[in-house]
Formats: sequence, C-alpha cells, structure tokens
Amino acid sequence: GYRSQPGLEQFTEVVEEAGCAIIGQTDTLAPADKRLYAIRDVTATVESVPLITASILSKKLAAGLDALVLDVKTGSGAFMAEEAAARDLAATLVAVARGAGLPTTALLTSMDEPLASAAGNALEVWNAIDYLTGKQRDHRLHEVVMALGAELLVLAGNFAASAEARKRLTLALESGGAALCFQRMVAGLGGPKDLIERPSRHLPSAPAVKAATSEEAGVVTAIDTRALGLAVIELGGGRRRVEDKIDPAVGFTRLAGIGAFVDGASAPLALVHARTPADADRVAVLVRTAFTIGDGPAAPRPVVIDRLGGAT
Repeated sequence: GYRSQPGLEQFTEVVEEAGCAIIGQTDTLAPADKRLYAIRDVTATVESVPLITASILSKKLAAGLDALVLDVKTGSGAFMAEEAAARDLAATLVAVARGAGLPTTALLTSMDEPLASAAGNALEVWNAIDYLTGKQRDHRLHEVVMALGAELLVLAGNFAASAEARKRLTLALESGGAALCFQRMVAGLGGPKDLIERPSRHLPSAPAVKAATSEEAGVVTAIDTRALGLAVIELGGGRRRVEDKIDPAVGFTRLAGIGAFVDGASAPLALVHARTPADADRVAVLVRTAFTIGDGPAAPRPVVIDRLGGAT
C-alpha cells in the first residue's frame, strides 16, 4: 500500500505531519529530468558528471530545500568505483548547489563492502526496522547514518558542532522517536500502521534459505560488492529489463564483512534467501566468488572517507 510516487499535496502533508517522506521521482517533480535521463540512456552519457549533477540537483532544488547533504559512494559496489571520479562528482555537486544558493556538503563514503548485513528489498527494509528499534545496528550503517544526520543538523543550523548533533541523533534512536517518525511516514503514504511492531505480517519471506559457505576457513580480506548486487538480481531481486518484475522477498542476510572470520556453516559468508532450493544453490556459488579469503587480519576501510563543502 505504500505510495512511493505520491502527488505533491500528499508529499507535502506527510513531510509536515511525519517530518520526512521517502519517495521516488514523480511526474510533477522535475519532470524534464525523466526525459533527459532516457536520452542519456540511449546516447551513452549516463556517466557524464555534468549531466549527473544536473539530474540530481534539479530534483533537490525543485523541492525548495534549506540545506542538502549528499552521500557520494566509491568502491567496488558504487557507480563511481574509482575514488578520483567520485571525488570529482562530489565536488561538482557541491559547487553547483552552492552556486544556486543552497548550503550543501557531500560525504565521500566507501562501498568496498556492503553497508549492512542484508541485501534485497524486504530484507533491507527489515534491517532498517531493526536498526531503528535497536534490535540490530550494523556498525557501518550506523556510522553513515550518524555522520549524514549530524552533518545535516549542523548545516541546517540546529547545532553548532557535530558532537552535539550526534548526541541528539542518539537520543532520537534510543527514545524510539526515530522509529515512530518512520512509522508515521509509512502510514501517511498508505502503508500499514503496524509495520514497526509486526514486520513479519507485511514483509514477504522467501521459502528457501541456504548458507553460502567458504571453501576454506579464514578472514574476509576483500569483497566484490557489485558482484553481490548482481547476485541479488540473479535471484529476481532486481531488474535486467524495465518490464521485469521484482521479487521483494529474495536476497541475503548475515553478510560477512571485511575482517570477519568465516568457517563453513557455523560462520557463513551469507544466508541466501531464494524462491527455490535450486536458486539458492546456484546463487550461493556466486556469493562465494565475490569474497576473497586470506589468512591474516584485514582492517575494514573507514566508511566515511572525506567531507567536501560547507554552508554558503
């Protein structure tokens, strides 16, 4: 029931009542951008930094923001895999936004491994609910949430320093206020009113779950994050063509991160959630090839690499 592309009136109402609205682009919010993207898609200009900048900022500026914080990713799972290219995009976004009078900063963050321990549609929503309620908070996800949230609170003028902002964010999480805000948003956009309390009632689950195990015991030293994303698509959790239907139940949980020790079923690389046992077996092989296992310790890369820009 959740409407990801509401009308402007409903979008505005939900933001006023709940404090936020997570939506996709609509026909009435920067509509020309949708046509321009279609042109980019057939003219091999999807990776053009000036056109990416125009596409992203057209929507942000049309929304009438007072402040903007961008998360620009780099690494094996990012659109801009090379750090230099991601840094160039971030700097361009900040410069153009500030030139338009919008106070903007960008955080350069690492996607050399999954941000959380889950991948796939319903599984990621469940992971987000667990994060908000405190049942489970993956440390990399938590660091990005806190860094982006603190940056926005400071940029918007709510706090003078990041440390103060982080304390306020922690209070919102621990008090249940953040979870309540999320629930109000979901209900306001047509979703269930008890999603936070009863996620199993509303989020589909896959019938086949299989552990993807390493062929040898050791420590995860590297992850091909893009390969894991493609493996989700192989399960049906993403589209190869526009007309493809997405299976929201499939994906991965318990994804091992860099530095984690893996050893057979007791410490797997991931749990594969699939429509059939055959699908689970087939994709478990793909998961195995996405991980590099070594003998020695491996230090995870800091998730927040750099900060660019500031208030105008």
